[in-house]
Amino acid sequence: SAYRLCIMRKLPSLLARTLSSGTRGSPGLPDMSEVRRKLRDIVGASTNWRDHVQAMQERKALHTLLAKRQEDLPPRRMKDSYLEVILPLGSQPEIREKYLNVHNSVRFGRILEDLDSLGVLICYTHTKQEMQPRSPLSIVTALVDKINLCQKIIHPDCDIKFTGNISWVGKTSMEVKMHMLQLHEGDYRPVLDATFVMVARDPENKRPAFVNPLIPEGPEEEEIFRQGELNKMRRIDFSTASLLKMAPTAEERNIVHDIFLNTLDTRQEGEGTVSFHSRKLPPNAVWMEDAKLKALQICHPEERNIFNRIFGGFLMRKAFELGWATACSYGGSRPFIVSVDDIMFQKPVEVGSLLLLSAQVCYTENNYIQVRVHSEVYNANTREHHTTNIFHFTFLSENEVPQVVPKTYGGKYPSMLYLDGKRHFTAVMKEI
Repeated sequence: SAYRLCIMRKLPSLLARTLSSGTRGSPGLPDMSEVRRKLRDIVGASTNWRDHVQAMQERKALHTLLAKRQEDLPPRRMKDSYLEVILPLGSQPEIREKYLNVHNSVRFGRILEDLDSLGVLICYTHTKQEMQPRSPLSIVTALVDKINLCQKIIHPDCDIKFTGNISWVGKTSMEVKMHMLQLHEGDYRPVLDATFVMVARDPENKRPAFVNPLIPEGPEEEEIFRQGELNKMRRIDFSTASLLKMAPTAEERNIVHDIFLNTLDTRQEGEGTVSFHSRKLPPNAVWMEDAKLKALQICHPEERNIFNRIFGGFLMRKAFELGWATACSYGGSRPFIVSVDDIMFQKPVEVGSLLLLSAQVCYTENNYIQVRVHSEVYNANTREHHTTNIFHFTFLSENEVPQVVPKTYGGKYPSMLYLDGKRHFTAVMKEI
């Protein structure tokens, strides 16, 4: 199986912090509704859409609470931000319907929403000042570095536990490590681990703001912190080597050339002549232009976050579900999510936006399908399009899938998209 064993880092039990909640089945642990309620309280967000302008205006006064330098903020430890949260699917059957899919397992898109909310609360826990009931910081998701799964099926009738804490801190950004476990025969067993990067901004969400430094304690935490630094460098290197900035490597150029040669149709021309325009599909292959799906979403107030922008978890859920549908349609059988990586939140999505999602199969190998989902907002007044997110999903199909083949080097369904998909797939396989 391609699913690796998740090695869950077991922090000492004394790290466990709990919020006051009466969740049945796990006394003392908060559930996801409590997480979202606490986030609203921390920010002072209004629960009424009509009052959101006033609520955001009131946040402006919190500017005076921002630190002028990071050195002015008290350092924190990893255990200071450690949280455990329960999703009581087993002990509270009434909430199952929201999480259930047609295959009688848990909707992964809902898990993405929960991870996003928990990641933000962990950051607010790290930056909390005891004398301030409301935080002056606007903490938002900058990127999902990676989510790796070690279990194909998430059961809809067993309690789930999320744990997480801050693992690395920069000047204005924080890396959050989260784990998800599910109760099975009396034990919580690993399902996935996730790494998110959050950024802190001022009360109006306009400029970066300083966050508390992190002090690792002991060799284990020093190694975790060092890994966070390496993750940052890896992301910079990956971005620097982007195909939008640098030419493909010699090996990648050979791959593209081989694809081109394998798709030339030598039967269309006279003896000894071959046209660049005469192309044919190799056996058991699909043109990239025939391996896509699109969707439109109207962004209603219901989907807003505590800052009255569209909730990042909602965007991830919608992108994942379109990506899953694309992989399902392409492979002809049920796909299982293996990994989510490199989701960059480039631009916030305003309430009322028209959100256009385009999912594309960009690389395949054996039973694996690499799907890229491009998200953009359309402004009906200016008729302008702006990219908000790029999502990368790796799926495992029940059956071997056809090879996806690009038709052009840099046109609408280009070899560059294929090579980018291959790079993401290779990076995921190294983790597994």
